Amino acid sequence: MPEDLVPKGSLGSLMTFLNSHALISFVPQVSRPVIVRFSTVIHERGSPGTLRDPRGFAVKFYTREGNFDLVGNNFPVFFVRDGMKFPDMVHALKSNPKSHIQENWGIVDFFSHYPESLHMFTFLFDDLGVPQDYRHMEGSGVNTYTLINKAGKANYVKFHWKPTYGVKCLLEEEAIKVGGANHSHATQDLYDSIAAGNYPEWKLFIQTIDPDHEDRFDFDPLDVTKTWPEDILPLLPVGRLVLNKNIDYFFAENEHLAFCPAIIVPLR
Repeated sequence: MPEDLVPKGSLGSLMTFLNSHALISFVPQVSRPVIVRFSTVIHERGSPGTLRDPRGFAVKFYTREGNFDLVGNNFPVFFVRDGMKFPDMVHALKSNPKSHIQENWGIVDFFSHYPESLHMFTFLFDDLGVPQDYRHMEGSGVNTYTLINKAGKANYVKFHWKPTYGVKCLLEEEAIKVGGANHSHATQDLYDSIAAGNYPEWKLFIQTIDPDHEDRFDFDPLDVTKTWPEDILPLLPVGRLVLNKNIDYFFAENEHLAFCPAIIVPLR
């Protein structure tokens, strides 16, 4: 499988997901095996993990009805809301094809035409822009999903991963120091932590909106450049994700791992 345009520099690990909360109207209470792939996004394979860059957070749930892929980032929003702009956005963020150097003027020139990208940039250039490692990083499904319960009722849903050990990030000077000593520090931290039995954990939360009531809000629930305010749409606990096993063969288990969010399976 050829190298992805985005994301880059990925690491896969095996996990167990346990739905430990009573949101039976949405998700049944069961334990399932999953695999997660963390990654950087923009820069080339092998680039330092301390660069200011979104991080990929993709989870594949293995269910009796098929695989459910929850693909997201460490930020709850995205740069653009129109999928047709995605290829041009990637070209703007990638290296100049002539010099093979990422040039700021190309990034600024592109996004200056799309003011909705400002929300994503406030996350990227905030102190949250460089996670300390993957174990202390949040995750988000970014897009709005639809869950349909047994009664046939549909609800809009946002997914959020919250690390049990809290969120920790690197400031600019810290990132330069850490990246200079080990450009794969986040990968090594995750691998070594699992091998030592210090299993990383995340709690999964959802926000829900009844589609019949979406006109009550002053924002579009389907807009990926917007967040849902937690004061009116609180986070509801769904379950717990425990990363408890490293992959045995990186090429076969990680490089060949593919995700398809378009496939929806019944959660039984």
